[in-house]
Amino acid sequence: MLFNSLEFLIFFPVVTILYFLIPYRFRWLLLLVASCYFYMAFVPIYMLILGFTIVIDYYAGIYIEQSEGSKRKMFLTMSLIANIGVLAVFKYYNFLNENISFLLKGFALENPIPYLKILLPIGLSFHTFQAMSYTIEVYRGKQKAERHFGIYSLYVMFYPQLVAGPIERPQNVLHQFHEKYDFDYQRVTDGLKLMAWGMFKKVVIADRLAVMVNQVYDHPFEQKGIPLLVATSLFSIQIFCDFSGYSDIALGSAQVMGFDLMKNFDRPYFSKTISEFWRRWHISLSTWFRDYLYISMGGNRVSKWRREYNVFIVFLMSGIWHGSSWNFVIWGAMHGFYLIFANLTVDYRNKIVAIIGIKKLPFFYKIIQISTVFCLTSFAWIFFRAVDFKSASYIATHLFTGIGEQLSQISNRSFIEKNIFLGQGITNFVMVVFALLVMETVHYFQRGQSLRTVLNQQPVLFRWILYYGIVLAILFLGMFDAPSQFIYFQF
Repeated sequence: MLFNSLEFLIFFPVVTILYFLIPYRFRWLLLLVASCYFYMAFVPIYMLILGFTIVIDYYAGIYIEQSEGSKRKMFLTMSLIANIGVLAVFKYYNFLNENISFLLKGFALENPIPYLKILLPIGLSFHTFQAMSYTIEVYRGKQKAERHFGIYSLYVMFYPQLVAGPIERPQNVLHQFHEKYDFDYQRVTDGLKLMAWGMFKKVVIADRLAVMVNQVYDHPFEQKGIPLLVATSLFSIQIFCDFSGYSDIALGSAQVMGFDLMKNFDRPYFSKTISEFWRRWHISLSTWFRDYLYISMGGNRVSKWRREYNVFIVFLMSGIWHGSSWNFVIWGAMHGFYLIFANLTVDYRNKIVAIIGIKKLPFFYKIIQISTVFCLTSFAWIFFRAVDFKSASYIATHLFTGIGEQLSQISNRSFIEKNIFLGQGITNFVMVVFALLVMETVHYFQRGQSLRTVLNQQPVLFRWILYYGIVLAILFLGMFDAPSQFIYFQF
């Protein structure tokens, strides 16, 4: 079920009202049934996969806690194999098979391994990683095994964050399903505002940008120069609004019922370094890889070159996590290279900055840093968005082709509509720009504060104009169109 659908517009209030009306002891059951229905609205049969991993990990957690010595590790290993095995079959089997076929073809051999005609279950990577964090934390002794099968199932299947995160830790969420939450007007209204804000980013900004970006990225070989630059820049904004919009709706819908989920985005395009970008972007995934892979490999407690190797492996795995395509592997490798280059050249760059004296103009220096990070991440997004490696390579190598000739036509209205408005007309472009200004204004005032705090600091009249404006924009600029899927559902 899509958050931006009329179906969810009915589902959410019905479930929430029932949640507050029924006795506390039955609430977990209501949420579990609602979560099952929510997930089965996509492809019902994939509930069996979720059920399989839930049963495995539930008993694995108990056996890990009860066991000693090597048996604890054995049960953890069995759990991890089951989870990674499901992920490997449904997400990576055909990708690996394609590469095997390619290698064998070089030796004039046929690949005897058959391909599987299967669809990737929605959000498989998300709930697999959340399930793995549970057994790992039980093994480490940081989380007690959950004895209530229904509560554990709800931990994995809680509908707000089931299909696109945030990827929660058991210490943060499990205990909340045992607690009692009464109706709290302030908490409910804050949650609804956060949901509306997320919907605004998705429906009003991301979906309208998607139409413009698709015009170029679906037919990249017909473009060069300015339209490629514009579409690439717009995709950076589109994917942020799409994914952070989902996260806000997830956090808001959980908050309405009393649950606190972890923050997943913190104004990432205000970052001054790539490492800061990854502390602000998809925080739940970044911290997952940090806690369970990077630190396990030695983290910062190793030699300089080993540390850089660890960084590269983590980002390579992040790319693989995102998709079974070489494009995603390259995307992850690029971010790994960015960080390693930044770490190895920090002293030289600081010397150059000191010689130039640019730090004497702190605001200008900050703008340069933020712009540099945006350009680097946008360039990497090319490989994330392009349909294949050939398309990504073409776009990456033709971003500045013919710029001089195109700039000479910049006063031509038809040229502007085709290459800057990307064929969508000035009206759509102006609406998107205005919506972006609203979003960035809110982001500017946030600066480490919650959305609630920012809004409460504004005059009452301004707040209500903003509320009504956002709701009307959602209703009239996309809510009644065919709902579009969130980008990160594919993972």
